[in-house]
Amino acid sequence: MASYLNSSMVLSKPKQPASHLDFLNSQHLSSWSPITSVRWRTHHQRCSVQQQVKVRASSSMGKGLRVMISGAPASGKGTQCELITTKYDLVHIAAGDLLRAEIAAGSQSGKQAKEYMEKGQLVPDEIVVMMVKNRLSQPDSAEKGWLLDGYPRSSSQATALQAYGFTPDIFILLEVPQEILVDRVVGRRLDPVTGRIYHMTYSPPETEEIAARLTQRFDDTEEKVKLRLQTHNQNVESVLSLFEDITVKVDGSLSKEDVFATIDSALSNLIRQKNATLGMAAA
Repeated sequence: MASYLNSSMVLSKPKQPASHLDFLNSQHLSSWSPITSVRWRTHHQRCSVQQQVKVRASSSMGKGLRVMISGAPASGKGTQCELITTKYDLVHIAAGDLLRAEIAAGSQSGKQAKEYMEKGQLVPDEIVVMMVKNRLSQPDSAEKGWLLDGYPRSSSQATALQAYGFTPDIFILLEVPQEILVDRVVGRRLDPVTGRIYHMTYSPPETEEIAARLTQRFDDTEEKVKLRLQTHNQNVESVLSLFEDITVKVDGSLSKEDVFATIDSALSNLIRQKNATLGMAAA
């Protein structure tokens, strides 16, 4: 209110809003009239509306951010997704999680996906795309914004999402040299009791008891991880061609703090740009 009232106005700002007469002195009373009262109330209402508009605009700052992130196995993508969703409060969406949830719920899509998986076949794009599309269409995704984790994995999937109107503001690619990725994967171990992931070199188990029960995934071998990396690289190249103008490449070989600092900077700049655009549109 103070920003709208100044000394040039006939009435000064009331000290106690609950009482409309506390701020009237003898000089003001001499000029007070029904017309003055109407003018003051009209001005007061206009100021209140303007203030409410400002509050609504500020509360929407940074909302609706649409992010896709891609990274090879052991690139640290999972860790970065956690950090991004924690700071920016985005809806984290991973196709694998959606598949498992649909199968567990016994939905029609889940039943169809389960049939293919039980046969050892890949789930067709149209089924997975529809699952992702439905999740992106939920109110929380539209209001908060979303982080699409490791998807799309092919140009056909990306094109299908675009056809439904889902295009990212930014595409983050974590880049890690192959030799580092192989080292990270081959050294990974799983604690079947706690579900925690260890690395025999970089994050070893705390006790010998834990070390004795650790297991290794059947495909966490050098030969198999190289095949997975080859497939990943081919898929990423096809997707990048569609998002070349909005791609931010990040050195994933750095510490998780340094990797997130780069991502955080890119997202902060993007939010400032979006808010500036909103500000110009509001003006």
